[in-house]
Amino acid sequence: MKILVTGSAGFIGAALTQRLLARGDSVVGIDNHNDYYDPRLKEARLAQFADHPGYTHYRIDLADRAAVEQVFATHKPQRVANLGAQAGVRYSIDNPLAYIDSNVLGFAHILEGCRNHGCEHLVYASSSSVYGANTDMPYSVHQSVNHPLSLYAASKKSNELMAHVYSNLFQTPTTGLRFFTVYGPWGRPDMALFKFTRAILQGEPIKVFGYGQHKRDFTYIDDIVEGVIRVLDRPAPPDPAWDSKHPDPASSSAPWRVYNIGNNQPVVLLDYIAALEQAIGKKADMELLPPQPGDLHDTFADVSELTQEFDYKPATPVAEGVKRFVEWYRGFYGT
Repeated sequence: MKILVTGSAGFIGAALTQRLLARGDSVVGIDNHNDYYDPRLKEARLAQFADHPGYTHYRIDLADRAAVEQVFATHKPQRVANLGAQAGVRYSIDNPLAYIDSNVLGFAHILEGCRNHGCEHLVYASSSSVYGANTDMPYSVHQSVNHPLSLYAASKKSNELMAHVYSNLFQTPTTGLRFFTVYGPWGRPDMALFKFTRAILQGEPIKVFGYGQHKRDFTYIDDIVEGVIRVLDRPAPPDPAWDSKHPDPASSSAPWRVYNIGNNQPVVLLDYIAALEQAIGKKADMELLPPQPGDLHDTFADVSELTQEFDYKPATPVAEGVKRFVEWYRGFYGT
């Protein structure tokens, strides 16, 4: 198939692109290479497959309507994986408009491209952040997500709503995947694992918010990519059992679905740090701090729907995933 991957120089996008190319798909990639974090890491990810004969790259911004439309008109992708977005809960507090431009306006341009050029299936990145003030664990896609705690979360919730409109009006199959704390080699420098590893190796203290007591459903990158591909290969169908009098938030009479994709085994942050200390062979100097605004206290994914419908079974233990990250970090940065 010909597949459009947005954010193809990003963490998840680059990993997905390599898997798709390896199985014989042709991939059109879009990335704006912004400086939210060191662009050299994005360039290094891209360099792994930029010269592949099945790959075509565009350095454009999703907020550029004409440029996005031109990519769709030229390539007419059969499937789209929209992973390009402005990430980060904390950054959204200080730079809210970046999320409107990329995550809302940019997503609208993707939806229009899919509508106008016969896309068979749009899979897009949502986030566990949409659960917001909800404290009912584990998080289920059948729960309401109407109380986000950050603009990042609100932008992801808006994606789910916008996708439903296009699925309903134009019968464009769309599936949203709510990612739960993705980590692993080639990860983002703004994520805790990256920051902690760098600080420990340099002998600096690490800032541990929430006093290290909150839990995260850490999900290894290979497990995430496997789930994305399984979903991408099966366009969302209408749900024949959907009842408008008792509407299920996870499905619709339109070809629209939303799923959690996580490890289903939450880990206390202090235990995550202990796994990192073990992998590095050095103790961390921790500065325990209160929670930061906008952060969820815990995340815990109920992935039963993804397991039942796609046989999704994340297989990487946190200790093994952290070890692989540390090995990659040391090799990439020569530490």
